[in-house]
Amino acid sequence: MNALATQFHQLHQQGLLILTNVADATGARLVEHLGGKAVATSSAAVAWAHGYPDGNTLPLERLVSTVESIARVISIPLTVDVEAGYSDDLGRVAEVLDAVIAAGAVGINIEDGSADPELLARKIEVARQVAGKRDVQLFINARTDVYLKSLVPAEDRVAETLHRAALYQAAGADGLFAAGVTSAYEIEAICKGTALPVNVLGFACLPSPEELQALGVRRLSAGSGIAEFLYGAMGGLVKSFLASGKLDSHDLKAFTYGEVNGLLK
Repeated sequence: MNALATQFHQLHQQGLLILTNVADATGARLVEHLGGKAVATSSAAVAWAHGYPDGNTLPLERLVSTVESIARVISIPLTVDVEAGYSDDLGRVAEVLDAVIAAGAVGINIEDGSADPELLARKIEVARQVAGKRDVQLFINARTDVYLKSLVPAEDRVAETLHRAALYQAAGADGLFAAGVTSAYEIEAICKGTALPVNVLGFACLPSPEELQALGVRRLSAGSGIAEFLYGAMGGLVKSFLASGKLDSHDLKAFTYGEVNGLLK
């Protein structure tokens, strides 16, 4: 595992890592087949595939079985989105992370959400301790939801993101996921303001990959966007088939995150 872990760390120093997020083993194998240098899970996509809404509701055994099945069919690094660790109890977070690493993950995303950033810092410390016991050089990507959840006024978001980046780096994070930032000016300011490799989320309004790399971004994630499109396409095909008995692939469009997540609440 450490060869894959080292490889994954190095990918964040070699230009822009475009990271595709999947829900299952077949999707992961497809990413590798098409030239992906690493594979990531989407917490939302994995939860939806098992019939749960996104938001720390997926049972650990379902997450672990997904990670094991993906690790079995790929030979490239795997990073797993563990949401907020599925608990605010640090002992339980340690159990989750230990199980995910044992199943084959060499990287994780772990997020702060609306909680006190100090709590995520403690979870990052736990992740580093757990990985150390497993002797795995785990890549810990700390996701802050300052932008995604509008946690502070717009004019304060860069400063708050950088404050959290420093906190998370001191706790042992290897990367910063500034989910939701799209402005080139703000992206550049965040990249210049932290030594951590910066990850952004692949919204349509983002600058091009070439521009992102020039701004200092080191990782671009699809998030749940691919799953949203696939469920939208499935919905279009099902509607057509129910109405006509034929599979009509015209006029397919993505569902939104809210539409898919709402189906499971």
